[in-house]
Amino acid sequence: MYTSETNGIRVSVEPTFLDDQSTPDESHYVWAYRVHIENNSARTVQLRNRYWRITDAAGLVHEVRGPGVVGKEPVLEPGETYDYTSGAPLKTPSGIMVGSYEMESPNGDRFDVAIPAFSLDSPYQAVRLN
Repeated sequence: MYTSETNGIRVSVEPTFLDDQSTPDESHYVWAYRVHIENNSARTVQLRNRYWRITDAAGLVHEVRGPGVVGKEPVLEPGETYDYTSGAPLKTPSGIMVGSYEMESPNGDRFDVAIPAFSLDSPYQAVRLN
């Protein structure tokens, strides 16, 4: 699991390779990732926008921006959590994702919360130690 915290908002991500949805002979690899967001701050926040930077093993970068997550803009009171699962396909057997959420407080202040960088690994990628 990968975790980061910004302004009291903790984001944890756990990726899982989906072998049953991947077709390596067609250069199609799929991952699911579960995101857990915890509001450890003293203020209510609402997730307004998301930004993802997805880089495959060949260095190809794909950026995703948009409102909310999985069609929702959840409100988290202090101490509340929100979980969702989404997915990412790549044409290579490995990659990396990183991003941010734009949060808004009730007074209209907006701030970015880091999503930790996490590795997309499959059993079809040879492991190389650096």
